[in-house]
Amino acid sequence: MGRVQDKVCVITGGARGLGLAAAEALLAEGARVLITDVDRAEGEAQAQRLGSNARFRVQDVTDEGAWKTTLDAVIEHWGRLDVLVNNAGIGLIGDVEKATLKDWQRTLDINLTGVFLGTQAAIARMKASQSSIVNVASIEGLIGEQEIPAYNATKGGVRIFTRSAAIHCARAGYKIRINNLCPGFAETQMVAGAVASMAPEDGEAFAARTLARIPMGRFAQPAEIANCVLFLASDESSYMTGSDLVVDGGLIA
Repeated sequence: MGRVQDKVCVITGGARGLGLAAAEALLAEGARVLITDVDRAEGEAQAQRLGSNARFRVQDVTDEGAWKTTLDAVIEHWGRLDVLVNNAGIGLIGDVEKATLKDWQRTLDINLTGVFLGTQAAIARMKASQSSIVNVASIEGLIGEQEIPAYNATKGGVRIFTRSAAIHCARAGYKIRINNLCPGFAETQMVAGAVASMAPEDGEAFAARTLARIPMGRFAQPAEIANCVLFLASDESSYMTGSDLVVDGGLIA
């Protein structure tokens, strides 16, 4: 117990899935956590369930002004900011011939620009403390998947952006570490929703193909990914910055 005792953490996209699992893992180890999401009803319900060390705030990660007010509110309430988990993201199905410009731009805005805005805003407020930023990328930023080109592009962008920001902070003498978490396929609403958006036979075939590619033969449980967020948020990863932590059941191996 106490691996992140009294650390103040912000998790975007925290009302469900990996973000919610990360909040549970951090809270269990002594953190104070603000989860943000565009889903007010679910976010408020989860924050109430999580207890007195959890709070919720509505946030659109593509809104630069919302980042400033969100992080300033955290500091006003808890006195500091120690950890930011840039988790909010979407994955829209459509290969390079079928993807629309609207879906492409929306994916970039949330998955990549949102991470840039959050990282930039957090650095400005973390310079004087030993802090950690965890950017949730994906193994889809390491390999290609024909049905999700926009998602591939954004997660690859997150990985390289993280390196740039991490090097900047280290060279500037800030005690801010910035790392990528690269999960494989997990049993979350996002994955289930993507499969459900396909025709039934296509969804079944996609799930079967994906499982066949995973040496461990199963999707991850959200808690298994959350444990890796906990590691990157904690001082246990104190010599890691600009790195990828891949958690995929052996898929890309």
